[in-house]
Amino acid sequence: MPNISSVSKFLLLAFADTRELQLLHFTLFLGIYLAALLGNGLILSVVACDHHLHTPMYLFLLNLSLLDLGSISTTLPKSMANALWDTRTISYQGCAAQVFLFVFFITAEYSLLTVMAYDRYVAICKPLHYGSLVGSRACAQMAAAAWGSGFLNAVLHTASTFSLPFCQGNVLEQFFCEIPQILKLSCSDAYLREVVFIAFSFCLGFGCFVFIVVSYVQIFRAVLRMPSEQGRHKTFSMCLPHLAVVSLFVSTIMFTYLKPPSFSSPSLDLAVSFLYSMLPPAVNPLIYSMRNQELKDALRKLFEYIFLKKKKNNVPLRSEFISETVRKVIWFYFS
Repeated sequence: MPNISSVSKFLLLAFADTRELQLLHFTLFLGIYLAALLGNGLILSVVACDHHLHTPMYLFLLNLSLLDLGSISTTLPKSMANALWDTRTISYQGCAAQVFLFVFFITAEYSLLTVMAYDRYVAICKPLHYGSLVGSRACAQMAAAAWGSGFLNAVLHTASTFSLPFCQGNVLEQFFCEIPQILKLSCSDAYLREVVFIAFSFCLGFGCFVFIVVSYVQIFRAVLRMPSEQGRHKTFSMCLPHLAVVSLFVSTIMFTYLKPPSFSSPSLDLAVSFLYSMLPPAVNPLIYSMRNQELKDALRKLFEYIFLKKKKNNVPLRSEFISETVRKVIWFYFS
């Protein structure tokens, strides 16, 4: 890119100046990261191993866990490494890669949540046509479209942002490379092109949001017409996790980018970016597992199979103790 010689690295925002607070920052982020890895990794393992969960809803959930793992792995490890080694730098190429991956995963996740809303709409409002509208082939095509939309959007924004000349320094007021913070360093009117791209992406995102709202209006209307109270409760239980995940994702994104300038401050921007970049990947597995008995049953069967196999192979006592401890922690997480 033409301006790579003008800026060779960026300085990210440090959470703390003292060594003790830096280590606290590292420990906190490590705990969040491990929780996200544990929750999403378990969902991936359970859905992949249990053939009863090879349905469109759970295959979409598997893709959502992959995207959550990707998005949180894009931002957290670099921030943890900076806190641990007492540095703030990120290379120009590393910053570009971080922007590309973060936009890719966030866009693909939002597209997938829209597809999942359509899946719930068809399952509840048009159950007789579910097999033809959301079959295995259609499921794969919709998932691929979600990943493809993320890739195209990431290429567009990354190329547009990093083709700009930077003459306002190299200090980013954020703990990861975020496009609005990078645009503040530009000294060219060409940044308006990226602003146009952001507005276009916002319009597409708003269109997806309207689609999700309309889908759930139709779903709630269908549920309220059900004569059986047990059927209504079961249907609401099936939809509430997805609705909670969408609400968490959209509310944090909207508050980040649509809040009035008078509400903006470095500390508030940092707190909000922390919420929308880290909270959904860590909390989504918990939301989906709390009211999903099928997922809990599949998880229990997986652990029963693992531990029975270990007992049959005469695993040493210390390994059994460690495995039992891990099992209790995981079961507490998903119970």
